[in-house]
Amino acid sequence: MNNLLETPIEYLKGVGPQRGELLRKELQIFKYSDLLNLYPNRYIDRTRYYKINQLVDSASEVQIIGKIIHIKTVEFGKGKKRLSATFVDETGQMELVWFQGIKWIRENVKINVPYVLFGKINSFNGTFSMAHPEMELLEEHKASLRSAMQPIYPSTEKLNSKGISNKVVIKMMQQLFVETHVLFAETLPTYLVEELQLLPKHLAMFNIHFPKSQELLSKAQFRLKFEELFFIQLQLISKNLIRKHKIKGHPFDKVGDYFSTMYTHYLPFELTNAQKKVIKEIRNDLGSNAQMNRLLQGDVGSGKTIVALMSMLIALDNGFQACLMAPTEILAAQHFNGILELAKPLNINIKLLTGSTKSSERKIIHQELEEGRLHIIIGTHALLEDKVKFHNLGLAIIDEQHRFGVEQRSKLWHKNTIPPHILVMTATPIPRTLAMSLYGDLDISVIDELPPGRKPILTVHRYDSNRLKVWKFIRDEIEKGRQIYIVYPLIQESEKMDYKDLMDGYESISRDFPLPKYAVSIVHGQMKPSDKDEEMRRFSEGKTNIMVATTVIEVGVNVPNASVMIIESAERFGLSQLHQLRGRVGRGAEQSYCILMTGNKLSNESKTRLETMCKTNDGFEIAEVDLKLRGPGDIMGTQQSGVLNLQIADLIKDKDILQLARYHAIQLLKKDPGMEKPEHQKLREVFIALGKKKNIWNYIS
Repeated sequence: MNNLLETPIEYLKGVGPQRGELLRKELQIFKYSDLLNLYPNRYIDRTRYYKINQLVDSASEVQIIGKIIHIKTVEFGKGKKRLSATFVDETGQMELVWFQGIKWIRENVKINVPYVLFGKINSFNGTFSMAHPEMELLEEHKASLRSAMQPIYPSTEKLNSKGISNKVVIKMMQQLFVETHVLFAETLPTYLVEELQLLPKHLAMFNIHFPKSQELLSKAQFRLKFEELFFIQLQLISKNLIRKHKIKGHPFDKVGDYFSTMYTHYLPFELTNAQKKVIKEIRNDLGSNAQMNRLLQGDVGSGKTIVALMSMLIALDNGFQACLMAPTEILAAQHFNGILELAKPLNINIKLLTGSTKSSERKIIHQELEEGRLHIIIGTHALLEDKVKFHNLGLAIIDEQHRFGVEQRSKLWHKNTIPPHILVMTATPIPRTLAMSLYGDLDISVIDELPPGRKPILTVHRYDSNRLKVWKFIRDEIEKGRQIYIVYPLIQESEKMDYKDLMDGYESISRDFPLPKYAVSIVHGQMKPSDKDEEMRRFSEGKTNIMVATTVIEVGVNVPNASVMIIESAERFGLSQLHQLRGRVGRGAEQSYCILMTGNKLSNESKTRLETMCKTNDGFEIAEVDLKLRGPGDIMGTQQSGVLNLQIADLIKDKDILQLARYHAIQLLKKDPGMEKPEHQKLREVFIALGKKKNIWNYIS
């Protein structure tokens, strides 16, 4: 059967070379199996037949059985003609109209013979008419391989202009089913099909294209969505199991002095239950013989740094070195200062390595690393350079890993003969459904509570017309000794957009908050790094009251005294960016505020984003809304969007099916990791075939 589905599409009766070329270019349909997996976008219900006296004036499409009793050509305008026919059933009559193909229709239409009509109804002066109806002789209609629900397939303008209409695609699909005799081998184990009461494969394929009823259509959709997601999960989970089985890690079998001393005497605050749970998960991983590969998700300010430090101390207790890699110098420096401060009493050698580290310092760092005298190194991409050699790297922590490519991560792996344990951290909460599909091969830990004493940030939306009140509020906060961020989306005014330019904003803020009473800093992406650092430093030391900035500060600065975040033209930011920016305040014990400033004209999507921000501080809830608004590809950045070329399932709408598929994939692999039992033979064949495809979930048939 499979061989037949590999046939090039032009060999299908009714396609041929020209149409074949169009299908390849427009819809990436190269062979029979590609056409088979072109699933309809929607369906028109053709189960109902209307009587003429039941018609109402609506834009919907209807189906009527009746006869043409009279047909004539009518001239209108200069030399223009139309064809008009009287169509009747036992309840009344209506008019049919054609403006094109008149000659052909006139010669081929049969008078006084029952037809089934399908089309949109128009009403004029109480008389109904239908232009260019689809017509089929009643006896042919009863005999044809057609369904009660008519499929509408994805298409393009070019296909339509070249005569490949939806009707033509349906004909091709019918021909495909005739040629292949609907012989689709079952791909899932029998016990699973029975347990979940899934439609068998051949019935699902038939009913997705030619559903006999609404009920069979939804069963076919469920079956095919489940199958697609099930194979994705099998791929991810088996990859994880193989890694645990094959890739040995250093077993860190003891928790020694560094960890215990820090835990018992020097923690600046009691750990939250979520932090304790995550540290326990990491300890278990490090103590097993397999290499750890864990994703740590925690919202802005949830205390990931302390978890990172405690994990590193376990590596040190077992005689290994640890490193932490961050995507920017600002973030690396922030981690360095935070960890240095926390670990001060432990007398550990910790250094920072970035692009701007002086070469004299580099030499010392390289030497100490190689000799094993440097315990923890924190840095940027600079850690990946060939010159950087470790004595024995046991744990590598990567922050905001979506900013690093796969090759860069693998460079860290090869710094040792046995690869180090890997902990990936992110402050971008990833909705559970997406995490299960993109990071299904990583174990996932979540810190889902904020440290005690943190007050939730109050978020409000204000229009530009409220600006005077907002400025008064800022003055009051500065009087209390607090500091303020004001963030702009653009650096230079673009011709098309009249959004306030950062420089304009800076000038007017400097006028409204003049020296010597107030001091204002400015930071943007086009400044020299040294100037940027200087301005950041002045703000964090409290020498300036207001920091005017672009999104440069999205990650990085930690100023507990800053209590207000004002985001200008907030409608121009994505949800996750707004959430990240808001996370810059609320780091001290004082009440903090986030004010979203916008113009009066807002799209519905912008309104949803602003309402979501005002309603919740929960990053995971925000990520779910973001996923609904933007779709999976956008959230992960384009380099990973190809991962989710799903043919029928939808990660947002079908998350229940995804969870079900993941559960059953895990159960199956627990019982039979190699899929070697007789009942899994077919499944294994499909799984291996999928593994060879570049896009792993093409064509499960």
